Amino acid sequence: MTPLRIACVCALPMLLGWGVSRAVAREEAMVVHATYDIEPVWSGHPVGFLLDTRGSRQYVAYYDAERQMSVAQRELGSDAWTMQKLPERVGWDSHNRIEAAFDDTGRMHLSGNMHVVPMVYFRMEEPHDVTTLTRLPHMVGPERELRATYPEFLRGPTGELIFTYRDGSSGSGDQIYNVYDPESRTWARLLDTPIVSGEGKMNAYFRGPQLGPDGYFHLAWVWRDTPDAATNHEVSYARSRDLVRWEHSDGEPFDLPITLSAAEVVDPVPAGAGLLNGGLAIGFDHEDRVILTYHRHDDVGDMQVYAARRDASGWLVRQVSGWTGYRWSFGGGGSLPSVEVRVGAVEPRADGRLSLSYRYKHGAGVWSLDPKTLAPTGEIPRPSDPVPRVVREIESSYPGMRKHVMAGQAYAVDGASRYFLTWETLGRNRDRPRDEAPPPSMLRVVELRRESP
Repeated sequence: MTPLRIACVCALPMLLGWGVSRAVAREEAMVVHATYDIEPVWSGHPVGFLLDTRGSRQYVAYYDAERQMSVAQRELGSDAWTMQKLPERVGWDSHNRIEAAFDDTGRMHLSGNMHVVPMVYFRMEEPHDVTTLTRLPHMVGPERELRATYPEFLRGPTGELIFTYRDGSSGSGDQIYNVYDPESRTWARLLDTPIVSGEGKMNAYFRGPQLGPDGYFHLAWVWRDTPDAATNHEVSYARSRDLVRWEHSDGEPFDLPITLSAAEVVDPVPAGAGLLNGGLAIGFDHEDRVILTYHRHDDVGDMQVYAARRDASGWLVRQVSGWTGYRWSFGGGGSLPSVEVRVGAVEPRADGRLSLSYRYKHGAGVWSLDPKTLAPTGEIPRPSDPVPRVVREIESSYPGMRKHVMAGQAYAVDGASRYFLTWETLGRNRDRPRDEAPPPSMLRVVELRRESP
């Protein structure tokens, strides 16, 4: 549960590429079994779409060629799509991703096209039927739903459906959590207060809550003072068993909301030091201890990757990369047009080592980390790309187009197929209009199956 995700790495869905979707990367080579065209879609800039396979049904949420929010549904094995057009249109903002989830009755809940605007929320009136998606004026009530951004659905400790979003703006906002009652079909606040508060002076950009192998939900964040991406600072952390009571890494409870003065600061990175919201990941070692990974400038100003783990004596912060003469400086407002550094989550390996994937301007790879010290001990061979090259080929002749290949959120009933959503757009443009937009690109689902031995 990651959530994502202003001058930031816009919270697009997980776009498949090496070092991004590690679960897929471990699979053997796959071949294209079938493709299912949906319809042409907006290609002027990237916005997060959604692909979800539930049993024998598949759902896709997107913005069509006229920028209208749309949801398509089909039965697996069929190329016939049932479509529902929703009364929302995206502008030029790459923050306005679409998120959706299903409750225990089979009804879809959908939110999106929000960047400091009133809540946008749709729900199916009848299970498994996109044509019954209906807009509701609010979730809980108008209070704290007038300046919403970054929608995300997740499941709580007992399987309850939870929705979270930011109320406010970059530099001044709070994260709100709602919980759904499927019997009454109503939402309520999970908490009467935000978990974290910037006290009107800043806001937190989160990674998580992520359920770990230790049974805790782990939450990590950076603070940001203004819409300028350069003002991120202080890597911070909290954990919880139930998403209601939160504590330090040593078990000491927090009084909510957590403010900067009361937060558990993992690494006191100052503003302007290369820390980026969206550049933070949560991983674990063989003993189920949480490890945070992120990038920032070192003492001489070079960009580096760091790993931080809570040990018995406190947080062990280890510089992993050894790059020299490389500095990535970023800042300003709007979605960053490019991201030079990406760092994955630490993962335990069967051979006793830890692995950490990375990609930066001058290369990519997977580090092997010492499980005791987190020091790099070499590189692990990169897994081959399981997605056939033809799937990634750009079809448009319009200059600057990019191919998006997004892994679906679930498998088919028999588990034999993997599904990916593909489309093409120009890159981000700091959320500003372009003088000209390229022709729409075809949105399609690609079904892959493992090659026969």
